[in-house]
Amino acid sequence: MNRVYNFSAGPSCLPLKVLETAAREMTNYNNSGMSVMEMSHRSSVYEGIIAEAQSLLREIMGIPSNYKVLFLQGGATLQFAGIPMNLMNGSRKADYIITGQFSKNAFDEALKYGDAKAIASSKDENFTYIPDVTPDMITGDADYVYICENNTIFGTKYKTLPKTGNIPLVADISSCILSGPVDITKYGLAYAGAQKNMGPSGLTVVIVREDLIGKARPETPKITDYKIQAENDSMINTPPCYAIYVAMLVFKWLKEDIGGLEAIQKINIDKANLLYDFIDNSKLYKNPVKKEFRSIMNVTFITGDNDLDSKFAKEAEKAGFVNIKGHRSVGGMRASIYNAMPAEGIKDLIEFMKKFEIENK
Repeated sequence: MNRVYNFSAGPSCLPLKVLETAAREMTNYNNSGMSVMEMSHRSSVYEGIIAEAQSLLREIMGIPSNYKVLFLQGGATLQFAGIPMNLMNGSRKADYIITGQFSKNAFDEALKYGDAKAIASSKDENFTYIPDVTPDMITGDADYVYICENNTIFGTKYKTLPKTGNIPLVADISSCILSGPVDITKYGLAYAGAQKNMGPSGLTVVIVREDLIGKARPETPKITDYKIQAENDSMINTPPCYAIYVAMLVFKWLKEDIGGLEAIQKINIDKANLLYDFIDNSKLYKNPVKKEFRSIMNVTFITGDNDLDSKFAKEAEKAGFVNIKGHRSVGGMRASIYNAMPAEGIKDLIEFMKKFEIENK
């Protein structure tokens, strides 16, 4: 069968070239006589893969030398605990801005480790906007301020980062990493699960400023201690070898085929605008997010009729537009249009939406 358009929020679609390269190298990577899946992570061949992955990511993101890049496991969810165990060790206070389910989950986990405080939330309007946070709202001696920069479920995105002064900003950038240029020096720590925009599930990337590591609590497991992981090149145990390899191919694709993050940002904005413009001019569909906070990665939309939403998702899947049903906590539909989603996927989806609207007036 032909490949479908996969609008999943994660694991999401990967660049076709990356998949084809991985398939071609599946049984024999770089004349090693074996697959990346079966080679030792201590071998010189694999050490070359993980080193190239880190070098490419540093290059395309412009990560300064005073930041460590860690390739870890456990998903973003493990970092909900890993962050306070490593960073909430001065005043043992931290501020959280709640803009959706994942920042709420991170906040709930942090409560186990210290005085975590929710200083702002957009729950009052079902997380359809990003709350404004002024410097006076931030706890003066907080160890860090935490945000989820792009909210996959609700389709919102920070356009301006909160000003935290000398207090480190910690950001979950799982669903917006590599979608455009970023000044990593604005963060004390930024992290991302790979399965949305970098590669397959199983890999989590943590980018952390050097002065913030080495202060983990004594009871912190070694696997979540950033200093120990950094000293061991992310290999205190077997890393997610194949996921790192595929991520390396994605980084190479972004650099060599796309032309970097400025180029992919323009592509992403054009794709998102195409879909948002259609929704805004439709009589059937509506995007519930306030325009100034719309995500270019996750586009949510509803018809206003739950039964019709369900019908749309079922018919869309039959037509080759899969995983477009909205998150169970929100309903409606969600088109996750990460880097690897081609513009043709958006155009074809719009044609399907037009047809569905005509047939369901």
